Amino acid sequence: MPNPKPSVAPAKPERETSPSRRNFIKNGGMMLAGGAIAGSTLSVAQSAHAIGNDTIKLGLIGCGGRGTGAAIQALNTLGGGVKLVAMADAFKNNLQTAYRTIKGVHPNKVDVDDRRLAGLDGYKQVMDSDANFVILASPPGFRPQHFEAAVDAGKHVFMEKPVATDATGVRRILAANQRAKQKGLAVQVGLQRRHELRYQECVERLHQGVIGDLMFARAYWNGSGVWVRPRKRNQTELAYQLRNWYYFTWLCGDHIDEQHIHNLDVINWVAQGYPVEAQGVGGREVRNGSDHGQIFDHHMVEYTYASGLKLLSQCRHIQGCWNSVSEHVHGTSGSADISQAVIRDRAGKKLWESESSEIRGKGWQQEQHDFFAALRRGDLPNEGDYGAYSTMTAIMGRMATYSGKVVKWDNAFYSQIQLADTDTLLSIDDNAPVQPDVDGRYPVAVPGSKATIV
Repeated sequence: MPNPKPSVAPAKPERETSPSRRNFIKNGGMMLAGGAIAGSTLSVAQSAHAIGNDTIKLGLIGCGGRGTGAAIQALNTLGGGVKLVAMADAFKNNLQTAYRTIKGVHPNKVDVDDRRLAGLDGYKQVMDSDANFVILASPPGFRPQHFEAAVDAGKHVFMEKPVATDATGVRRILAANQRAKQKGLAVQVGLQRRHELRYQECVERLHQGVIGDLMFARAYWNGSGVWVRPRKRNQTELAYQLRNWYYFTWLCGDHIDEQHIHNLDVINWVAQGYPVEAQGVGGREVRNGSDHGQIFDHHMVEYTYASGLKLLSQCRHIQGCWNSVSEHVHGTSGSADISQAVIRDRAGKKLWESESSEIRGKGWQQEQHDFFAALRRGDLPNEGDYGAYSTMTAIMGRMATYSGKVVKWDNAFYSQIQLADTDTLLSIDDNAPVQPDVDGRYPVAVPGSKATIV
């Protein structure tokens, strides 16, 4: 697939990396030669010492629902011992709930003693522990900071998606991931569809050309929305935002980044690349109260890939509307519903359907089975690059809907905008990066406004 040279970029800080699109594709960040899919892992050539059936010591950073689930799934893996030895979260009650839940499932695999660490700096003590594998599941705004610390501490990493909320964070992830490769550390990102057999089978056939040249794609995450957590008396502003992290762009990246990234990643996987530009619309039509922070309730983005492929991307959080979580591609000789693993010719006749009986959600467990099995045999899977670039795809879409402008990849990727400096946040008593006005409302993007920060 042809990839244009990036335009001249602004100066970048020393710790950041800015690989060109051409080098990214050439180095195999999103594809393997011949179109084969690295569905379970993306193993690098370098070989590590095989862990074999030795005990893997696990540290958990971020003890909400997803972190708790990921820890349980890691402890479910076979082939050797796995033990949870340290936990950290900004809030003590999250720690206690996660501890009880995990211990209830795996009573003999939890040994955290006094290593249940509350506070924004608790992650540092997990890095100082004897854990050799860490799960990063705090709100995404903290992911670059935590990933850097994990790599510096020499830990293998599973980090949830998205891996950042702004381009500055994406570049931090890419730079840290290069160090991880140099240090022989394995990295996995929670884009679990790449570990689901049905997806692997379907994408492999698409890469083999079963529907011809790709012309058009559609991706959806339309649903009713997520929780709202009411403000509590005497709660600090930062504590409130951390409790309601989904509604603040600096923490979640908006739902196009936090959630719809799954569908965008699938299209990038199929396209064996990522978009060169985006334009779109979005807003706060229904979910627009002060308790809904800053994010939009709908985004519609047209992405363009270097090959000419067009992707219409839609994500919505509004009750009572048409819902779909799916990915589709259309080619010169047929189409595919990737999420259902069904391929049809142009007349609608079914050409292939996966016989796999797996149900959605199994990928969460399979990605852990794949990762731990690779570590035990001495492989070094690394999904950090494509995790970062799919995150950047979502961020570019948000930049397009927030601004109302056509956004080019290079301009988005090299943006110097930083939504929050999380490194300076040491306590929930610190000032939050965004503040409400006198009416309790937060700054919200207005397309076309020069004042909008994207």
